[in-house]
Amino acid sequence: MLALVPATLLPLAAVGQVASSSSSAPAEQVARTFKYDAFVGYGYTSLNQVNESRNGLQGINASVTRDLGKYFGVTADGAFYKFAYDSTNPGTPNVSVVMFGPVLHGNIYGRVDGFVHALLGGEHTGGESEVPHLSLAGGFGGGVDYKLSPRLALRASGDDIESSFVQDPNNMGYSPHKHRNSRASFGVVYKF
Repeated sequence: MLALVPATLLPLAAVGQVASSSSSAPAEQVARTFKYDAFVGYGYTSLNQVNESRNGLQGINASVTRDLGKYFGVTADGAFYKFAYDSTNPGTPNVSVVMFGPVLHGNIYGRVDGFVHALLGGEHTGGESEVPHLSLAGGFGGGVDYKLSPRLALRASGDDIESSFVQDPNNMGYSPHKHRNSRASFGVVYKF
């Protein structure tokens, strides 16, 4: 008789320890990670390789970055600058840039992410008598992203790109060979 009392109460104790699926806490949502981000926006560059240039050029800047880890990625950057910032520039110069390089990125605070990159590639100056009109170019820069949603962000960035153009093909000595052009851009980032 004494053995029957614990045998009848044992199923009640076992059922009381199991949580039903309707009363369980919601599962934690894992933040979705994206492997690529694409940027497109307004760009500005100084124009130090063109003699008598007083103002820079405006245009478009675009890039694609492939994340290879939590803080590291590889980026491809391209830009085309055609429109003079002011009408006092002589001639009709334009600048095309294509560069690649590593990028380090991470969260700074809340919705703000930051990045730094090192880029190496080529730069073309058209509309002027540059000799050569193509040059090896490279530099360092960085920027910040402000997240609007998990996929969309606003970006402000800048860098300093060094190139080598000679506007004096006769080597008369009045044209420096190395030029540093600062660039700035502002636009939209889409993550996918």
